[in-house]
Amino acid sequence: MPSFFKTLILLLISYTTFGQEGDFYGKVKTDDNELAIDVFVVIKGDHFYKETVTDFNGEFYIKSVPYGTHNIQFHSLNSKPKTITVQLNSKKKEVNVFLESIKNQLDEVRITTKTEETKKETKGFAVNVIKTAEASLRNIQTNELLNATAGVKIRQNGGLGSDVSYSLNGLSGNAVRIFIDGIPSSMYGSSYNLNSIPPSMIKNIEVYKGVVPGHLSDDALGGAINIVLHNDARTNLNASISYGSFNTIQANVNGLYRYKESGFTVKSAIFHNYSDNDYKVSGRSVVDTGLGGVQTPITARRFNDAYKSTGGMFQAGYTDVKWADQFLVGFNASKDYKEVQHGAFMTIIPYKDRFLESDALLANMIYKKKNLFVKGLDVNINGLYGERNRAVNDTLAAAYSWTGERAIDFRGNEYDYTWGSQQEGGPTLAKIKRKVASIRSGISYTINDQHTVLANHVYSGVDREDSDVLVSVLENTFKGTRNIDKNIYSLTYEFTALQNRLRTSVFGKHYQQKTTSVDPKIITDSNGTKTIVDEVISSNNEKDGYGFAASYAISPKVTLLASAEKAVRLPDETEVFGNDGDNVVANPTIKPEQSNNYNLGFRFGTFNIKNHDFTISTNVFTRNIKDRIGLPIETSFNIDNELIVYVNQGSGTSKGIDAQLNYTYNRNFGFNFNVSRFDLKIINTGTEIDVPNTPFFTMNGSLRYSFKDLIQKESRLNLFYSMYFTDEFSYLVPQGSNTVGNNFFDVPKQFAQDLGISYSFPNKKLVASFDIKNIFDKPVYDNLSVQKPGRAFYIKLNYTINKFN
Repeated sequence: MPSFFKTLILLLISYTTFGQEGDFYGKVKTDDNELAIDVFVVIKGDHFYKETVTDFNGEFYIKSVPYGTHNIQFHSLNSKPKTITVQLNSKKKEVNVFLESIKNQLDEVRITTKTEETKKETKGFAVNVIKTAEASLRNIQTNELLNATAGVKIRQNGGLGSDVSYSLNGLSGNAVRIFIDGIPSSMYGSSYNLNSIPPSMIKNIEVYKGVVPGHLSDDALGGAINIVLHNDARTNLNASISYGSFNTIQANVNGLYRYKESGFTVKSAIFHNYSDNDYKVSGRSVVDTGLGGVQTPITARRFNDAYKSTGGMFQAGYTDVKWADQFLVGFNASKDYKEVQHGAFMTIIPYKDRFLESDALLANMIYKKKNLFVKGLDVNINGLYGERNRAVNDTLAAAYSWTGERAIDFRGNEYDYTWGSQQEGGPTLAKIKRKVASIRSGISYTINDQHTVLANHVYSGVDREDSDVLVSVLENTFKGTRNIDKNIYSLTYEFTALQNRLRTSVFGKHYQQKTTSVDPKIITDSNGTKTIVDEVISSNNEKDGYGFAASYAISPKVTLLASAEKAVRLPDETEVFGNDGDNVVANPTIKPEQSNNYNLGFRFGTFNIKNHDFTISTNVFTRNIKDRIGLPIETSFNIDNELIVYVNQGSGTSKGIDAQLNYTYNRNFGFNFNVSRFDLKIINTGTEIDVPNTPFFTMNGSLRYSFKDLIQKESRLNLFYSMYFTDEFSYLVPQGSNTVGNNFFDVPKQFAQDLGISYSFPNKKLVASFDIKNIFDKPVYDNLSVQKPGRAFYIKLNYTINKFN
């Protein structure tokens, strides 16, 4: 690695450019002074092509345009096309344009360019690109955006800050990898993740299902979710604060300042989240145990489930200079506090005063440059290094009931646990210290308009030490160390033909992971002499994978998509070494999971008929899985266990379909609907069964309507409605032919509905919003029948200066 950085530094020092570049920015309005939204802005030269689309404020920004005279084209469904000629001879050039409105009478309007989101969705991969601009103004979490996406199901063990896993087309848990700007999010720790990162810091979210492109080099067997943070180089500031039910407070401030002359850039963001999470719960485990052991079902409030997270990011460097599009160095710092109400399941006796604390301090570096040395050679490097710590505090022996009061035995006496803590195993102040490092490097070379070659590498490493101040000095001396190092390499070839109607991507991946456990132990020789030695258990897994993605434009509005991959997923740190804080037991013998993934889909649209715009997309998929990693198949014998262990469940198959419809009318009314249905079966003890604790059928829908100039001129009022349906599923495998009582373990059908309203003031800087979640207060459950919050109310204020594109 050091030699790599030496080479990079030499390249940067020796690099000189052959021409100067600048940026175009501005605002587009119609001739009736209305903001022009979703206007395509295109600059096309002899050797370059740039495009973008105007945002909710009618603004656009195009970077890295060569100095000279350029024709800028503006295309819109509701306005006449317009081309203007502008000379660029400075680092920044403002261009403001008025378009002539038209009444669209054509059956179909053909747009000659595509948004960046559409381009990604028509490359052949089964991918959805989620915009966050609108959601960032409302009381919506990043996880809620994902949960409303076709084929995606968020599995969350409770309210804000609780453990989350992600399911894509039936593959879930660590089979789905989460990235933050291409870096595995696991490197950042629990205090900096999708629970804590506000949507206002996110540009968009890319969801890849089953087949993952080579540039996201990781063992993402079931798919990948890439969080793309804002990287705009314009000076800006955004701040928001919200308050709502369960004493939930969320605040964040993020901004950037760039010195125009030098390109020196300072970028920073801070966030704070807090919630008591004291929502009401009920069900088979929520009881009050009285005299004689009589159990009375009750509705209770969670009383040991508070969550708090605080964090920030600071970066400084240079942007849009001749030797770098971005060169930033900085750090991320974060910490969180999470109370634990119960184990993996909601048990009859809840926890009291058991909590987790985490913190992280990570240095980071980003370097990006397009057309390095020669045209078409792009370099992208993103790395981090630092420390993460996690502590488990469990020292209270007193037993409590769901009433929040001391629990009593059958005689009516308060009692303590004989093992002296809430979770079996005894009192603990366990601490895990980790040194983490990750670097993602990528280089691509565009040979010509038809051929591109990409090479990528991701390294991630964790050095872990466990300790507990409540055990003896001797026991701490004999605490082991745990190391895991992973390298993934990928090589990709992209090819376009038939006038860009055919797009293909072929890639190969090599996976390598080494795990090492070192545990001191005492051995006695034949003479009775005792000696301390290190017992070392190590494994080295190496696997190869490969795949392709292809798209064919049958017509400008109809695209066929196909992709396949032999995918590999290596066991992660928690699955191999365990984690006391999450009640996970170690399993050093767990094997890698493998799957053959196939996707076939269509994308129809966007069709434009008068003022009606709509897009339909669908994807049929199958996943042939070997050595699936997951929780043990649940039975009535282990359903109340506090501890869990990840195992290889066996081989299985997931197959199904998801579809999505997006419709807008006159830019004011919007309707989105998606549906996902699949089967996930696995061979367990020689019998094919449905995998338990998995919802097989989900539907999501949303409506939006906008009122312009309501109350004030140039203001906008938006109304929102969302619905989420999950069919019933069981978290218990049927035992034999006798199914009596199995419905006890069924999670019922769920239908939750949300309402929201937002008001954008005329200056376009201040937005106020109000949201009601689960408006009819329906019971909502998730992982292992853990209940989620009921009806909740939230209000939010958002203030923006020089809003991102």
